Amino acid sequence: MGRIKKGRAVTGWLIVDKPAGVTSTAVVNKVKWALSAQKAGHAGTLDPDATGVLAVALGEATKTIPYITDALKCYRFRVTLGAQTDTDDASGKVVATSASRPTDAQIEAALHAFRGDISQVPPQYSAVKVDGDRAYDLAREGEVMDLAPRPLWVESLTLLNRPDPDHVELEMVCGKGGYVRSIARDLGLALGCLGHVEWLRRTWSGPFDAEDGVTMETVEAEAKTDALDTRLLPLELGLQDLPEFPATPEGAARLRNGNPGMVIANADWGTEGWASLNGQAIAVGQYQGGELHPSRVFNR
Repeated sequence: MGRIKKGRAVTGWLIVDKPAGVTSTAVVNKVKWALSAQKAGHAGTLDPDATGVLAVALGEATKTIPYITDALKCYRFRVTLGAQTDTDDASGKVVATSASRPTDAQIEAALHAFRGDISQVPPQYSAVKVDGDRAYDLAREGEVMDLAPRPLWVESLTLLNRPDPDHVELEMVCGKGGYVRSIARDLGLALGCLGHVEWLRRTWSGPFDAEDGVTMETVEAEAKTDALDTRLLPLELGLQDLPEFPATPEGAARLRNGNPGMVIANADWGTEGWASLNGQAIAVGQYQGGELHPSRVFNR
């Protein structure tokens, strides 16, 4: 006999405007509790001190998380110049200082090296795994790790404001796996003045915008009510970067059982896309000769 799942079979996305001082996991757990949902997850961790878009997937929408995780994201952040910290943000201990301050022109020139395909070393205090342990756990124990560089696509990195000689505000649009704290650290080193993140906000992630997000106060106030249900966005938003292939009724029936099903498409062999019936997602898979071969099936 299968294990009975607790909670409701809620499916969709709830976009939260995460406040500072709370972990992404805590936000997901609060949303899951508030909606009495069986299953929940998020598309991209934000540091505890960061704010902005945290896209929380419920139920069958969790199967679309990889497509939001892979989508471009936008961050606005302020870098404090003249000091490096052990966490690469304002929560850490200052480990080095510098009296040097770059000009705006020097900052603009240095930003070129951080655009396009770059390589960055994650912060010591990060969720990267080292021999099975999280880097931040090892860092708290005083261990200094030689973390391997990771590739990152930076679509744009723009100087927004220079409020005073000690601070610079930037905006970055990047792909999966970017560490804003590493950008601040490495920019400070490149400029010879050192630096760390003072504050950080994710303004959008894929199709989701911070301005459309609900606050944690709203989540708590509307917990266990229909009002919070009405804020759920459709699962299909998590698939917007993939082509949609309308399925025939017979094809939809086959796809729901995990079998290849006929779809209407003008696509190359092997193209990844999603099959729909009356606009509702049925499955994600590869297009092969008139059929979609499913890799993920949505059960609802």
